[in-house]
Formats: sequence, C-alpha cells, structure tokens
Amino acid sequence: MTQVRLDQPHDGPGPSASAHTDPSGHGEGYQRGLGARQIQMIAIGGAIGTGLFLGAGKAISKAGPSLILAYAIAGIVIFFIMRALGELLMYRPVSGSFSEYAREFVGPFAGFVTGWTYWLFWVVTGITEVTAAATYMTYWWDIPQWLSALVFTVILYGANLISVKLFGELEFWFSMVKVTAIIGMILICAGVLTLGFSDAGDTASVSHLWADGGFFPEGITGTLMTLQIVMFAFLAVELVGVTAGESKDPEKTLPKAINTVPWRIAVFYVGALIMILSVVPWTEFQPGVSPFVAAFEKMGLAAGAAIVNFVVLTAALSSCNSGMYSTGRMLRDLALNRQGPAAFTRLTRSGTPLIGTTFSAALMLVGVWINYQWPGDAFTYVVSFATISGMWAWIMILVCQIRYRAKADRGELPASPFRAPFAPVASWFSLSFIGMVIVMMGIDKDARISLYCAPLWALILGVSYLVLRSRNPEAAAFAKRRTPEAK
Repeated sequence: MTQVRLDQPHDGPGPSASAHTDPSGHGEGYQRGLGARQIQMIAIGGAIGTGLFLGAGKAISKAGPSLILAYAIAGIVIFFIMRALGELLMYRPVSGSFSEYAREFVGPFAGFVTGWTYWLFWVVTGITEVTAAATYMTYWWDIPQWLSALVFTVILYGANLISVKLFGELEFWFSMVKVTAIIGMILICAGVLTLGFSDAGDTASVSHLWADGGFFPEGITGTLMTLQIVMFAFLAVELVGVTAGESKDPEKTLPKAINTVPWRIAVFYVGALIMILSVVPWTEFQPGVSPFVAAFEKMGLAAGAAIVNFVVLTAALSSCNSGMYSTGRMLRDLALNRQGPAAFTRLTRSGTPLIGTTFSAALMLVGVWINYQWPGDAFTYVVSFATISGMWAWIMILVCQIRYRAKADRGELPASPFRAPFAPVASWFSLSFIGMVIVMMGIDKDARISLYCAPLWALILGVSYLVLRSRNPEAAAFAKRRTPEAK
C-alpha cells in the first residue's frame, strides 16, 4: 500500500481502488505496526469483555438456560456483520473503516454521523470502564477510586502515543488474560462434571439446563428481553476494522481474524455458559454478581473471586485501551474529510494521532472527576447509551455492504476478494435483528433511557453539520470527492 505521510487533507487523484491501495486519494500516514498475532488477539478481545464477565449474571437471572440460545443466535448475527465488514475492508482497507464506507456509500452526512457517534461511543465506554477498573482495585487496596482512574488513564494514554505496536502488544496480553481465564473455567467445570471433585461435584449435572423450570423458565419473552444485554457484550468486536490502516498484511490477517468469530463465540460464550449452568443451577445466579464468581463460590474455590476480579480489571483496561486507540483514528478521519477540526490530522513521529487521542483522553478524565464526586453511583444509563451508539456502527456496516455489493455486481466497483456469505439476505436479516433489539430496549424500562438520548444526539449532530456546511460550503463536496466513486 502506498504510504505518504499527510497531516493535511489531499484532494488530488489517488491510486486505483484495490485491496492494496487507498483509493480515497490520500495516504493515511500511519505505520503498519500491527502483526498477525496482535490482530488476532484484538479480534478476540473485542468479543470478550465485562458484558460476559459481569453482565451475564443479570441476563441469566432473566432468561435462565435459554440465554445460551440468545448468545448463539446473536453470535450468528455478529458473524454476518463481521463478514460484511470484511468484504468492505478487502475492497478498501482504511483506518476510517465504517465512517469512510458510510461516507462513500450513503453520503457525507452519514460519514459525519457515523464517525462522531463511534467516537462518542468509545469516549462514553472509556469513562465507564476506567471507573469500573478503579472500583475493582478497591478489592485489594483501600485507595481512592479517582486516583486509580487517573493513573490508568494516564498510562494508557502514554502507551497509545508511543506507537501503535505498543497498543497492539498491550491488547495482546489483555486478551490473553481473558482467554486463559475462560478456558480455565471451562476445564475446571468439565472436571467437576466428569470427575465430581469440589463442593459442587455431587450436584453438578447437565440436566440443570432443562430441569429447573425448563430451558425457557421465564418464557420466550424473558429471553428476548436479554437481547440488549447480549448485544452489549459483543460491542467492540468491530474494532478490528479500525486497525485496517495499520495492519502489516491486512489482506491476510483481517480475513483470518474475522473468520475466527464463530468459534470464538461458540467457545467463550456458548461453551462457557453451558459449563457454568451445568455446574450451578441458573436459579442461584443474581444480577450484579459475576457468574464466574458464583460458580467458583459454589465449587468452594476461595481464590476464584480474586481471579475473576483480576480478569474483569483486565477486561476494563482493555476496553479503555481500545477507546484511546479508536477515538484518535476516528477524529483524524473526520478531520481529513473536513468534518472535524484540522488539528486532529496531526500525527506524532511514530504515526499516532496526537491531538485526537489527547482530546479524547481529556474527556475520559471526566471519569476521574466522577469517581471523585460520586464513587458509589452506577452507570446504567450511560452503558445503555453506549449500546445504542455502538449498534449504529453495525447498522452502517450492513447498509454499506448491501450498497457496495449491488455496485460490485453491476461492475461499477471492483469485487472484493472476501465476499460475505449469503449476502445481501444475511445483511438484511442482521438489520432486522438489530431492529428487534432496539424495540426490546424500548420495552425495557432500564434501557429505554438510551432511546431518549439518541434523538437528542441526532439533533446535535444535525445542527452541527448544518453549521459546518454554512461555515465551509465546500466541506460536503470535498468529502464526496475523496471517495473512489467520485474520482
């Protein structure tokens, strides 16, 4: 891929569209420092977070064993979304990812909305996760939460500015901890079921999956009401798309990472839940308590709570690390398209977006202030808004893939070497599923607040875009000229 360092937008003719070039007409200026093992772990880590380690407890109490089916079906939808993203990435691998594709296949305003919404998603997520990480630290030491939050934010900010390779290395080890913990739990549960050791050995049985009120103890409605919790657990799996502009060999590493989605979900979600719910009856799980902690306690393994606390701390720091990374790239993409302040285009000598990352990290420090003011308050409403804003990226990925495939089939654009299976039917099915999840969120009183916030955010973006166009009438035309179609 042609690499030209540019700190200002370029409107000249670009290379032809292919998986090996940036047909948008500009070199992104990033360094390709992410190797295959790091991309794999970023993809795995994106699918494993606090939504599984903590959120699953609430979901189990609502749906019982049928939660396994909810994760399996949602996992299929996530695979379709990721394959749709993969098709777009192999057509044009850029760090702007779904924001760039929204700009190309829907319009400049769609790119503007997608970029800023995904940026907000990670800022909000970063605030909640750094707060959570600070809370987990109090398990071992009696130190102020705000101090832990400040230290974590500063360390991750510094790591992201040093180089993309350091970001990738941190993410590799964060993900390794999560993967090791889940595999360890699965093996321990398998031992309890087959060998009968531990305090749970006498009662552990796979019959718990259907014997305690049936597979659907709360009915189909109970299962459907957990969908927003389930989808929240998968948020950030699309982050691998943002790494496209900094992967050493995107044509090989990205498809390979995306194709591992089915077995990741099968093992880490479906497999882990089957084992845990076989060892411990679903009726013994409580909202707000990690199912992993509950299972360890049932088995009489005192060290389990400390282990899970360390793993959840790692998951939170991983999410903060990803937020630092993605927000800087999104702001720079917006700036390159004249949809954000030009200062965000600046890169460090190591190829990291200096101003964008700094601006985002400064907002994440709001989390430090929140810890200082209200160290015991929950972030339920904020997490709900993160869910709806994160799903917007999925919606745009699917819409763009549908439009891209139609153009490619007509010969208007080059065909991607990594075509999404069953498209466009699979993409339409996935859009319908996300629509159903949004409806369920509207019914759930705890998640409904996010649907109130979404129109307000849309209004802010709409007004901002109109102001942007009035001050810079050429901005929208410029963003459109930068797409391959317009060249």
